[in-house]
Amino acid sequence: MENLSQPFLGNVSAITIFTPDLDKSYEFYHKLGFNEIFRSDFPFPVLQMSDGALLMMLRKGPEPYIALTYYVKDLESKVSFLENAGVEFFVKPLPSDMIKRYVMKSPDGLSISLVSFVEGFAQPPGPTMLNMQQGDYFDPEKYVNKTCGMFGEFAHPVTDLQISIDFWEKLGFKVLSKMESPYPWAIISDGLAVVGLHQTKHFDYPAITFFAADMNDKIEKLKASGITGFSDSGKGNTVLTTPEKQRINLFKMGF
Repeated sequence: MENLSQPFLGNVSAITIFTPDLDKSYEFYHKLGFNEIFRSDFPFPVLQMSDGALLMMLRKGPEPYIALTYYVKDLESKVSFLENAGVEFFVKPLPSDMIKRYVMKSPDGLSISLVSFVEGFAQPPGPTMLNMQQGDYFDPEKYVNKTCGMFGEFAHPVTDLQISIDFWEKLGFKVLSKMESPYPWAIISDGLAVVGLHQTKHFDYPAITFFAADMNDKIEKLKASGITGFSDSGKGNTVLTTPEKQRINLFKMGF
């Protein structure tokens, strides 16, 4: 597989979220430091937003859904390679579909989509925690997203850490760090996406995770802006439930 500078799955990575109300979701994420990048009603209503480091694709849909999505230039050859490696796609496109979409699942049910590359889509240039200088972690002025802080990981609860790592390695991910405390967990990346695999029962949902040295101040400002849906998850960490019934972790940097 390629190294982290040459992601295997695709050319652009985003987190896809279904929303029943694009305008309501826009207002919410705009307050979280995201700006509109792209909007279209064809072939279905979508809204792409970014905070400068993380790309999100909001798609009109009635039921809660979240996925790690890749936009791929050599889609068919990539799908063929993965199928030959034993990866199964439970969603495949129809021949008539203008935008081709293949969806697989991780061993613990996280959807991972490979989608036809759309001209004009680009990975945000801003750094995440993956490529920031560690000395900048505690300097809020260095955060691309001044509202939420640094994107750290797309957290994913798993039943068996090693089984999950084996699966993600087939997709070109590499283990960046692996720990046993307070439970087995690992941070993995392919150079585009950063995924946290957590062998725990402390949470049972995928979550977009931000870190900031001044997270308490950021949360108070978010509350003052009218954002609701906060819940304490212990040790000063906060979980925000979004209008689409997804979760965003807002964690304080440090101990």
